Amino acid sequence: MSRLTLRLPDSLHRQLEQLADNEAVSLNQYIVYALTRQITLAYTVQAIPEKAIAEQRATYTALLQNLGEASFDEIKKTLDKREKVKPETGLAPDVLERVKRKIEKVK
Repeated sequence: MSRLTLRLPDSLHRQLEQLADNEAVSLNQYIVYALTRQITLAYTVQAIPEKAIAEQRATYTALLQNLGEASFDEIKKTLDKREKVKPETGLAPDVLERVKRKIEKVK
């Protein structure tokens, strides 16, 4: 276990002592508890309010509507214009072959 020396304002020290007394624990125990709780909150997923979710859905829906639709031929033409690149070095031949087969299935 480590030791840490802190300089606290008198008012904060008194508040912490009072809170520790209310919990019937030592000041040290209370400070460790409070710091642990704060750190835990930093890693806790916070719920998003329903209003924010509704706003995000509306924004997403509007985005989709503004994108429009493309035909299969338009998509194929765009994909055919892609830059041809060599596979990454170290990519196993069997993996490369499986990827090529999957791409061919999509076409």
